[in-house]
Amino acid sequence: MNLQQLRYILEVARQKLNISEAANALFTSQPGVSKQIRQLEEELGVDIFVRHGKRLTGITPPGQAVLEIAARMQQEVNNLRKVGAEYSRSDEGQLSIATTHTQARHVLPPVIGEFLARHPKVKLKLHQGNPRQIADMLLNADADLALVGEPLDEYEALVSLPCHQWNRCIVTPPDHPLLREEPLTLEAIARYPLITYDEAFSGRSAVDRAFLGRGLKPNIILTALDSDVIKTYVSMGLGVGLLARIAFDPVADRRLGMRDVAHLFETSTTRLGLRRHTWLRGYEYDFIQALSPHLSRKVIDRALFSAPEDGENYSV
Repeated sequence: MNLQQLRYILEVARQKLNISEAANALFTSQPGVSKQIRQLEEELGVDIFVRHGKRLTGITPPGQAVLEIAARMQQEVNNLRKVGAEYSRSDEGQLSIATTHTQARHVLPPVIGEFLARHPKVKLKLHQGNPRQIADMLLNADADLALVGEPLDEYEALVSLPCHQWNRCIVTPPDHPLLREEPLTLEAIARYPLITYDEAFSGRSAVDRAFLGRGLKPNIILTALDSDVIKTYVSMGLGVGLLARIAFDPVADRRLGMRDVAHLFETSTTRLGLRRHTWLRGYEYDFIQALSPHLSRKVIDRALFSAPEDGENYSV
């Protein structure tokens, strides 16, 4: 048994049992991957994958256990590498962050600016996606940390901590009647076509609940993955935009009207996502604290290394 074989079976599972795709991702050949998997199965005395001819069609019960152990072993190998790098090159490294467009565009710029001023030799990578894609990036170690709008409770291998709270605003063309509506109500907003976030974003559920609670069915004519797209179509006069308040810039968006609607919708929380049992480097703690000062090293470590069933409660 060797680490390469563990990498191979994990990549095959990640690629949905497609050996060709796994071989491409591993920069090796398909026969080489198949051979290494067979050798590992022979050594363990169990089949890891279900086969139909030459195709893999499923994962066996013992295979599932093997994959879970292999994932933990791979994480510990990564932790060992990070320990070595921390003590040999403490000021150098790479930090990969998975997040949404709104966070990348409107929340992270000052945090990244402060971080890079303190850690000029650390290379940053930003990955953008919807919450499920972001969780997958964390699970697959394509990202070191994430900013998401949901707790990640359905992923036992992940932990999430609250960073900051946010609410919403409406944006309209500058002469829109809603800018003069008093008081501004959900009923008034529901009279107009709406443009808002895609259902994949957890903040969208708070919007749906608010309208449903008033017995309203808004006319959502267009959904998008990021705030800038929403504002583009609002500027074309296609509808009223409903988006995160932080995504409205009075200078950049001076050709649009805006009204705060925090009184109409429940507050949402942006959360920091991490893989459980991950050893963090010093600059990773620094980034998290620049993002959210209340997340001390002690709080982060307690979340990372406590059991999922411990049910720790954290607040912003």
